[in-house]
Amino acid sequence: MSERAVLHVKGRVLVGPDDVRDELWVVGGRVTYDRPAGPGLDITTVDGWAMPGLVDAHCHVGLDTHGPVPADVAEKQALTDREAGTLLIRDAGSPSDTRWIDDREDLPRIIRAGRHIARTRRYIRNYAHEIEPPELVAYVAREAKRGDGWVKLVGDWIDRDAGDLTACWPREEAEAAIAEAHRLGARVTAHCFAEDSLRDLVEAGIDCIEHATGLTEDTIPLFAERGVAIVPTLVNIATFPQIAAAGEAKFPRWSAHLTRLWERRYDTVRAAYDAGVPVYVGTDAGGSLAHGLVAGEVAELLKAGLPAVDALSATAWGARAWLGRPGLEEGASADLVVYGSDPRTDVRVLASPRRVVLRGRIVG
Repeated sequence: MSERAVLHVKGRVLVGPDDVRDELWVVGGRVTYDRPAGPGLDITTVDGWAMPGLVDAHCHVGLDTHGPVPADVAEKQALTDREAGTLLIRDAGSPSDTRWIDDREDLPRIIRAGRHIARTRRYIRNYAHEIEPPELVAYVAREAKRGDGWVKLVGDWIDRDAGDLTACWPREEAEAAIAEAHRLGARVTAHCFAEDSLRDLVEAGIDCIEHATGLTEDTIPLFAERGVAIVPTLVNIATFPQIAAAGEAKFPRWSAHLTRLWERRYDTVRAAYDAGVPVYVGTDAGGSLAHGLVAGEVAELLKAGLPAVDALSATAWGARAWLGRPGLEEGASADLVVYGSDPRTDVRVLASPRRVVLRGRIVG
């Protein structure tokens, strides 16, 4: 891109849900609202409705159903997300080293949570560090230093002896581990499907819960009071009936439990939202789910009863603020998506980006 190259985005620019401007300019890869001046400018113009690049706050680049994947597969995953308009990913656990992506200006930005930390034989094979409670603090410290400000725990999983989902970590060890992460400047999130682990993790100081299908009228107020966010991953929760059916013969209690959690998934998310719990978009792509599903997850939040603007904020303005990353403010990196119509009016337009701009370059 030449030094005189300028991108002009005009139409409507959604700097915020209520901050709508007529145009922006991209100069040197950065956003400005001041018209550039000078001779010989090479101006490319894009028309439409522009938003900050979308956020997938629960995604796994470098992971598939079997574990870590080669770099060429991880590249395809990241490119699929980019083509869907996802330009900022919180990678909620991956056994692959994806630092090489940081050197690629054509791939989304990634905020890593390091590798999952799970109990021994209590998670998907080849995904996590599998440890016992006395080791938790040390492993959390390790992943806090390796990640980008986040650590990911597996808060519950099937206990084959109990035949159902049970909590993985005693309260005392969880509290010490979360305190250590905070001391090192990292936030902590946890995979939680069921009810049992939630109160202990929140009272231990956790910052976020993934899936959060086990929220109840008893724990939702606690989440709201402590400001603990949830990332519901409803496109993933949609697979519960098939998973439950496959395990029904061997683990009938677990199967019935998953089915109940699935049946009330929309009510759970809406109750959390109504109580003031922060809700963000995440797809859980990279395990058994395909990448590029962010538009589908926004649509799921609408089904749960979130207003369209709040569902959009959960993948745009609000999500970026929560993760400490800029949107379309003056001087920010020009990471944006342009649509043919107003996504606040019809979120289905998210599935059809007109243009994708990353670091000031049109990449899709």
